[in-house]
Amino acid sequence: MERGLVLVVEDEPAIAELVALYLRRDGFGVHLESSGDAALAAVRSLSPVAVVLDVGLPVLNGIEVCRAMRAAGDWTPVLFVTARDDEVDRLLGLELGADDYITKPFSPRELALRVRTVLRRSSGAVSDVLQVGSVRLDVGERRAFAGDSEVSLTSTEFGLLSHLMKNPRQVFSREQLLSAVWGYSSVAGTRTVDVHIAQLRAKFGALSPIRTVRGVGYSADAS
Repeated sequence: MERGLVLVVEDEPAIAELVALYLRRDGFGVHLESSGDAALAAVRSLSPVAVVLDVGLPVLNGIEVCRAMRAAGDWTPVLFVTARDDEVDRLLGLELGADDYITKPFSPRELALRVRTVLRRSSGAVSDVLQVGSVRLDVGERRAFAGDSEVSLTSTEFGLLSHLMKNPRQVFSREQLLSAVWGYSSVAGTRTVDVHIAQLRAKFGALSPIRTVRGVGYSADAS
């Protein structure tokens, strides 16, 4: 369990056990739950390093679980698992503060890779402070500021913004950002980049350093 404990919330036992098998092979401890209520209780009592959360849970679904976590100020990385190949569900999940998603059927090896990538983004091993305009990131403490006000970011939002701010004025395509921040490349997944950019802009408002270069991608620029 040297990588930490991952909470897997899945009401299909065969899928839950398969996911747990691959995560344990990767060195994670795993705790399984099958309902939303039990998931929230486990988040509070176990403090997992990440949550793999099925959207289609009975009674209290995964979206409601994630909403409750974020409303309580819990920004533990969340990776949604969904059986519905529906962009509305995906975007809603990301807007609630999920860090990534994967669609059933999926490769458990890929899911384990996604969990490692999310945790790598959320680690605070570097002590750099980045600043573009009025936005400042303390990379070591994983804190973001707009002027004098602190802004709460998910690990993915933080990773995306820090990648742009480490390379000010450099324009990145959506595919480049997907590869650098999410750790995989897929044209179908580039909409995920747009959703996170929109969320960052909403959180920083007029102070947002993110600029759109039409037909190319995004950059961080104070001008």
